[in-house]
Amino acid sequence: MGLISEFKAFALKGNVVDMAVGVIIGGAFGAIVTSLVNNVLMPVIGLVTGGVDFKDKKLVLKEAQPQVVDAATSAVTAAAPEVAVSWGLFINSTIQFLIVAFALLMLIKAMNTAMDRMKRKEAAAPPPPPPGSTPDQALLMEIRDLLAARR
Repeated sequence: MGLISEFKAFALKGNVVDMAVGVIIGGAFGAIVTSLVNNVLMPVIGLVTGGVDFKDKKLVLKEAQPQVVDAATSAVTAAAPEVAVSWGLFINSTIQFLIVAFALLMLIKAMNTAMDRMKRKEAAAPPPPPPGSTPDQALLMEIRDLLAARR
């Protein structure tokens, strides 16, 4: 079996395809949660906290250095970027994670509840009645009873 046929067999297994669909849906769900946090929740939190926007909050460790041009040699030294700890972005990411975790918890609870209801319905349903005997079976039972009575 060649490498390509082994790869086809692996890639087309149900679990791999299901996992790929889950990853794609998870990515789309992540985009929705990011939009919810950035465009709905964070403005409300900012309003409650007096106009604070967490995404702009940071602890600057070193200010950015501007470009310097030496007039005598026309040499340009590169600008040094700012060094900062963006704790506000961390808070936004934490809120996003909590929302995703809560949404998944609610989804799993709903699925478990639905599964429990289905199991209870299956357990409560009476078993189907045994099928009635066919005419051939009735005749054979009658012959059996007659033979048993002759002994």
